[in-house]
Amino acid sequence: MASSRNCPADWIAALGAAISQCFPTGCRIAVGLSGGLDSVVLLHALHGAQEHAAFQLSAHHVCHGLSPNAESWVSFCVLTCESLGLPLSITRLALERQPQQSLEALARDARHAALRALPVDVVALAHHADDQAETVLLQLLRGAGVAGLAAMPLLAPGQPALWRPLLGHTRAELAAWATARKLAWIEDESNADRRLRRNALRHDISPRLAEHFPGYPQTLSRSARHCAEAGELLRELAVLDGLPDDPHKGLRLFALAALSPPRARNLLRQFLLSAGLLAPSEARLEAFRLALASPRSDARSALLHQGVVVLRQGDRVVVAPQVQAFRRTWRGENALALPHGDLVFDTTPGQGLRAEFAHQGCTVVPCPRGARLVLASGQPGRPVRELLRQHGVPVWARDAWPVLQGEAGLLAVPGLGVAPEARTRGEAPGYVLRWVPAPTTGPSYAGSKASR
Repeated sequence: MASSRNCPADWIAALGAAISQCFPTGCRIAVGLSGGLDSVVLLHALHGAQEHAAFQLSAHHVCHGLSPNAESWVSFCVLTCESLGLPLSITRLALERQPQQSLEALARDARHAALRALPVDVVALAHHADDQAETVLLQLLRGAGVAGLAAMPLLAPGQPALWRPLLGHTRAELAAWATARKLAWIEDESNADRRLRRNALRHDISPRLAEHFPGYPQTLSRSARHCAEAGELLRELAVLDGLPDDPHKGLRLFALAALSPPRARNLLRQFLLSAGLLAPSEARLEAFRLALASPRSDARSALLHQGVVVLRQGDRVVVAPQVQAFRRTWRGENALALPHGDLVFDTTPGQGLRAEFAHQGCTVVPCPRGARLVLASGQPGRPVRELLRQHGVPVWARDAWPVLQGEAGLLAVPGLGVAPEARTRGEAPGYVLRWVPAPTTGPSYAGSKASR
């Protein structure tokens, strides 16, 4: 969107040109429409840009239900879209706040998830230069690095992509354009709540900054772009230093050990980001680096981060799910859904577990430490975890590997076999147990011999 100091036709045409350049012909673009000034301006601008580019335009309103005016905002969005002849979809949220959870963050994350779930190619968001400046300042105050200071990107890839075409424009410019066109919009009363940090910054600090540093939003937006470039360079450096193209492959330890501490921290940070995790704090990242580099660190040196574990597995650093305890009763179902995958019971004549066990209420639990499985009559039981290791199952996956137990003890382990006294005979029907692990961000073990 070009400067609003140009005539509307000029910058609307530029907006259409940007769409033609960035997105395929006929793409579906949905505006995140709150009903406020910013999103109303964006909706009208994109509506005008349809004369200059071929795309399908719609709007989506997320109703949080937090304000007593929420339904009137829904009605306003409906009328606005009807006046433009544009389709509108609505998501109604039922937010459940956990103890000590920020309601502001909860609403933001739920809104973002709703928009990301839309069946469109692009979601257009109405963040502008003032929003960007506030984000940069808030990130500075929390001690963020270049990734945080890069703030909000103009275009975030994904399905759908997130596009912010107003980042080069201030709130004042948008208000002037809307007033000139006699547009209507709603005011969210929560924007005046100074208990929220962003509002306190907007109402109490930003005006003072503007007095002494006119045009500071554009200046901070420029700094955000510089930080975004620096972030790209840090990722390129991490690739040169050994960042895997797929986080499931794990990060080679020798690549980490050969680097200076700053480069090693960058490589580890980029690896965690590539696995879909947020970067840990500076202190926590250094603790990760030292623990993983320690000669005494092994697979049991698991570092918890965002509900997963970061640990050594052989010559690699892997990210694995944190094992959840479970206990299920099997009564003949074809499959049991477990926290880390599905345990499937394939009916196979002459193989596997005798069918009678399907009626005895056997128990499925994670493989207990010290569990042994007899593979042949007359032979001693062998450690299940050692058998899984020999079959290529990583240690963190062994912790979640299910086993079937009966009143007399261990009956079967998927991928390994069935205790002799529990096996079917002749061509009688039996159950072959098959473990289908859920996708993880650690190295895949779905191809290991035990999971076949």
